[in-house]
Amino acid sequence: MPSESFRVQHLPAIFEPARPILATIEKAGFEAYFVGGCVRDTILNDPIHDIDIATSAYPAEVKQLFKRTVDTGIEHGTVMILDHGTGYETTTFRTESGYQDYRRPDSVTFVRSLEEDLKRRDFTINALAMKENGAVVDLFDGQGDLKRHLIRAVGDPNERFLEDALRMMRAVRFASKLDFTIDPQTLAGIKDHAPLLAKIAVERVQVEFEKLLLGQNPARGLAGLISTGLYQYCPGLKDHQIALEKLEAANWPLKSSAGAWTVLTWTLGLNSQTVGKFLKAWKLSNQMIKAVQKSLKLLAAIAGDQVDNLALFNAGKAALDTALEVAQVLEIPVDAVQLQKEYQTLPIQDSHQLAINGKMLIEAGVVKPGPTMGKLLQRLQTAVIMGTVENNLADLTSATKKFTEEME
Repeated sequence: MPSESFRVQHLPAIFEPARPILATIEKAGFEAYFVGGCVRDTILNDPIHDIDIATSAYPAEVKQLFKRTVDTGIEHGTVMILDHGTGYETTTFRTESGYQDYRRPDSVTFVRSLEEDLKRRDFTINALAMKENGAVVDLFDGQGDLKRHLIRAVGDPNERFLEDALRMMRAVRFASKLDFTIDPQTLAGIKDHAPLLAKIAVERVQVEFEKLLLGQNPARGLAGLISTGLYQYCPGLKDHQIALEKLEAANWPLKSSAGAWTVLTWTLGLNSQTVGKFLKAWKLSNQMIKAVQKSLKLLAAIAGDQVDNLALFNAGKAALDTALEVAQVLEIPVDAVQLQKEYQTLPIQDSHQLAINGKMLIEAGVVKPGPTMGKLLQRLQTAVIMGTVENNLADLTSATKKFTEEME
């Protein structure tokens, strides 16, 4: 069993429900540890989002120790232990070999050695293991790198990136998330193998890139992305080094995913019409694409000092919040308090709040179903939003007659 490096005196509360799981495995004669990001974040006193467990017990042995388990990735040694309504992914120590797609191992071999397992991990700060009593095993000076604020590959960086090319994006993402520097040898390894990123699924690259933009210091991550040439293998970024360098100087940080993509696309010079194709290449959802389109349109109005009630209504609350967040990051002058106030005092904030609808118009014999009715309702809605017609049935009925005459 590897020797302990130091002990965490007070474990965060999130570990408490999982400690009996490790104790059960150890009682059966096996080793069990909390591993990876949860240990790193414990030492850094950062928020912990999930817990990973590694053990010397093979999957079949783990399943014998617990009443309820799910085979979430048993071919790779992962079994989920269900305990009091919570699932804990528990993975057998393993070694890997053959990475023909630069992402997944061709074969996985279960081992009993923690050291062999930790040797295959990406960075020293993630190659930490912690027993249920808080004793930490640190075989690669991960704790030292945490103190030095350094991201350093475990062992030979070239080997680590040939095993999994996504690790290069993870390096620049962690530089942003943690506000750490990337070790020179690790950085050189990324530069040498950057073209391999093209072999990684866009969806995986997208997750890392978004996290980079949402880190505490995206300028560090962007600097690594640019200096290594990684950006050239990200969708639509190959010819945009200058724009990315401009982003480095932004007034970070950001809070929302929509804000991240709005900041990027605005800086690239895209607008609400041209942004769709770019974001589809990043495999973003239609919902996110629409959110960014709305934010960009309102941001353009803000930058041009052309915000009116209709622009605020068409944007909606979420896009307004995003546009104001992005304006702050990009230092676009705006009176955020005033715009929020103007939005709150709109006559209506949703089309369903209009005091008249198509059914009423048909029943009143004013119009028949069809394109004319849609155009009439749109005109009524705009008139209410802009304050030229009050949102009540009497005024809207009167306006309907006037608009109908004008449309004939």
